[in-house]
Amino acid sequence: MNDDMGRTQKKGITFVRLPEIAPDVIIAHMSEPRVAEHMPLLTFEWHRAAVEKFVEAKEECWRRDGLGHWAILNNGEYVGWGGFQKEGDEWDFGLVLKPDMFGLGARISRMAIEFAMADDRIPFVTFLLPPSRKNLGALARMGAKFVDEIDHEGVRFLKYRLETE
Repeated sequence: MNDDMGRTQKKGITFVRLPEIAPDVIIAHMSEPRVAEHMPLLTFEWHRAAVEKFVEAKEECWRRDGLGHWAILNNGEYVGWGGFQKEGDEWDFGLVLKPDMFGLGARISRMAIEFAMADDRIPFVTFLLPPSRKNLGALARMGAKFVDEIDHEGVRFLKYRLETE
């Protein structure tokens, strides 16, 4: 089920807008060392001002592009954030879960990809993963193909692409 406010739900997983989540919840999530292990661009401390800036940047994507990142709930409990962000002409998908919720990643990703496949604006999705990510089987099972190693903001990433049409 989707609505025009960016909320979608399926089998206990709900995508809601980031402003619906208390800043302290996001601070605790993003301050977890296991989250930072695979986020080489995470080079700052999370505090209220950082959360406000982060949420505002993600909401600006919604205003500009009509799509962005969601907060993700499992049976009403915040488990992380993720979604789509327009990078030039490409829609990049990212997902950042709480460590004790990493096991939901494939299910949440499938739900998001179903959303992308139903959206005519998204002919394909890209994924940028740090080389520290070794378990990439889920991407292959979804049909994503390795594109290249790229530099993004001075950091090397592995770029994958998944056709959605």
